[in-house]
Amino acid sequence: MSLETTISDAIKDAMRAKDKLALDALRAVKSQVLLLKTEAKDAEVSDEQVIAILQRMIKQRKDSYDQFMAQNRTDLAEVEDAQSKVIAKYLPAQLSPEELEVELKKIISETAADGMKDLGKVMGIASKALAGKSDGKSISTMAKQLLS
Repeated sequence: MSLETTISDAIKDAMRAKDKLALDALRAVKSQVLLLKTEAKDAEVSDEQVIAILQRMIKQRKDSYDQFMAQNRTDLAEVEDAQSKVIAKYLPAQLSPEELEVELKKIISETAADGMKDLGKVMGIASKALAGKSDGKSISTMAKQLLS
């Protein structure tokens, strides 16, 4: 079953359960998926594309959370945090820092990277290989530590 179908089923479940928070978050995801389909003029959207949408939406909600907390608007911040947790349920399992380090060491050895000058090469491969499993910021931070 595709990730898009899983999200559609989750919307139905949230409707039945009258879970407004989950319903709002999942409808936003569905909206972004439909926008992508319309722009691409494609009937099918791959799971990788949906994962990219999910990651982008989580990042947006975390940014909003930080802004609301800076303005002492905890009521709005809590909504953003809760929605990001709902959306995160549909991402693949995230790599732990130790697992991320192991994967990056493999990539570094495969590319024969030997310093910060090769960061771009490592990041290009790592971003594609670890898409959905870790966010770009974590990958970048760990890659910089390993290459320096």
